[in-house]
Amino acid sequence: MFDIGFSELLVVFVVGLLILGPERLPHAAKTAGLWVRKIRRSINSVQREINAQLDNEEMQQKIAETNKRMLQEGQAIQNTITPLAVSQTEPEPIPVATAQHTDQVDAADLTESPEAMTDTDTKAKQDTQRLIDS
Repeated sequence: MFDIGFSELLVVFVVGLLILGPERLPHAAKTAGLWVRKIRRSINSVQREINAQLDNEEMQQKIAETNKRMLQEGQAIQNTITPLAVSQTEPEPIPVATAQHTDQVDAADLTESPEAMTDTDTKAKQDTQRLIDS
């Protein structure tokens, strides 16, 4: 970290011995060691917090990208399904009667009983329902 070699440590030790003396040097070295340990712990703690925060932000970004991609894929699937659903629910057109059939009215058709008319209506409804279902 500080890139201090053995020769530099030896010079610091000799200067400390000359300034502090042999009685106070061990206590000063112990205190310096404690301070260095505390500083290293603090630096490591800050580095861990920064890395955890960066990992958290990266994970949130990945989640946001995944959500965006899923929404786009969902829309694409919905757009694919919607035309199919519309084409399946649209009833087939009922053939239109020709002009000959609509102009010609038999007298027998006018004199039918009400029961016969309801049977004809029921059959027409069933035919229409069959066309819609298919």
